[in-house]
Amino acid sequence: MSMTHVGTLVGLVLGLALAFGSFGQMLIVALGAALGFGVSKVLAGQLDLTPYIGGQRTKR
Repeated sequence: MSMTHVGTLVGLVLGLALAFGSFGQMLIVALGAALGFGVSKVLAGQLDLTPYIGGQRTKR
């Protein structure tokens, strides 16, 4: 699925959350979408977090 499709789907979901809920609920949906996106990037190996979480350090 291309990034255009993903962006369209996220926009539709956020629009539905705003239409049937409040602005705060839409922000919660957006936060969940961003968190899911980040987790999927880490699991796919496209995002490396080891420098930020204290991974292995090499001694010189």
